[in-house]
Amino acid sequence: MDRLTEMEAFATVVDQGGFTDAAKKLGLSKSAISKHVASLEARLGARLLNRTTRRVSPTEIGLAYYDRARRVLNDAGEADALVTSMQSAPSGLLRISVATDFGVNHLSPILGDFLHEFPDISINMVLNNRYVELISEGFDMAVRIGELQDSSLRARKLAETAKRMVGAPSYFQRHGRPTRIDDLNDHKLLHYASPSSGSAWRITAPSGEKRQVRTAGCLSVNDGQSLLNACVAGLGIAYLPSFLYAPAMAQGQVVDAIPELPLETQGIYAVYPPGRFTQPKVRAFIDFLAHAFAGKGPKDW
Repeated sequence: MDRLTEMEAFATVVDQGGFTDAAKKLGLSKSAISKHVASLEARLGARLLNRTTRRVSPTEIGLAYYDRARRVLNDAGEADALVTSMQSAPSGLLRISVATDFGVNHLSPILGDFLHEFPDISINMVLNNRYVELISEGFDMAVRIGELQDSSLRARKLAETAKRMVGAPSYFQRHGRPTRIDDLNDHKLLHYASPSSGSAWRITAPSGEKRQVRTAGCLSVNDGQSLLNACVAGLGIAYLPSFLYAPAMAQGQVVDAIPELPLETQGIYAVYPPGRFTQPKVRAFIDFLAHAFAGKGPKDW
C-alpha cells in the first residue's frame, strides 16, 4: 500500500479519536482505514494504537510516530499547494527594495506598465540607500547595483551601468581640468555619504591599479540626484553612475572629468530569497524588468 496513504489513515485516526470518524473525514470505509493502519503496523513491526471498545489512543511509539508523520503530511500538503500556486496567475502584494536614485529615475516610470499587465498584483516599493535584509525585513526582492554581498540570495542580472567622474563645463572653466588622478587633490569633490565608504572614491588608474581618493568638498550627501544637481550647478566633480548622469551629459550639462581613465562598470541585479521555486509575482516582475532593461549597457542610459 502507499506509504503516505497509510500515514494519513493513522494520523487521522489519532486526530479524530477513532476509526469511524477518521473514515468520515477521509471519505473512506471504516474497514479501509483499518486495513491501512494494520498494514502500517505490520510494515513497522510495532503496535501504534491502543484499541478498546470505547476509544482508540496512540501507544508511546505511536505518539512519537504520529508527530513525525503529521509533519510529513503537512509538508506534502504544502508541496501540493505550492505547485498549484506556481501555476496560478501572479497576484498579491509585492514588496521591493530599491536604491533611491535608480528607483526614482528608472523603476517608477515603468511600474504603471507592469501593474496594467498584472492587475492582481499590488506593489510596495521602498526607496532607500541602505542594505536591507530581504527575509527578516519582509521584502520579496530587491534591485541592487554593484558587487553582490550576500551569496546566499538568488540573482538575475538586468543591465550594466558605468561610474565616471563628471563635472560641469563652467566648473572646469574656473578651476581647470584634471588630467590624472593625483590632480583631484586640487579640486572640489562632491561626495556620496556612505557608512561603508565614507567620503572616499575607489578609482582604477590607466595601469589597472586601484586608487583611493579622499578630498574635501563643499557637499556630502547620501543622494545621487542631489550630487548631480550640485555638479550641474558647477559646485565640483561628482563620481556617479551612468544611469544618473547620462541625460545631463547628453545635454552638455556635464562632461567626463578624466576621459583617459578606464570605464568602471557595475552590474544591476534583481535579487530574491533562495529556494527551488520562485513566487509567480516575483518571477513576473523580474521577467518584466529583464525585458524593460534588455540591452542596457554602461553607455546606454
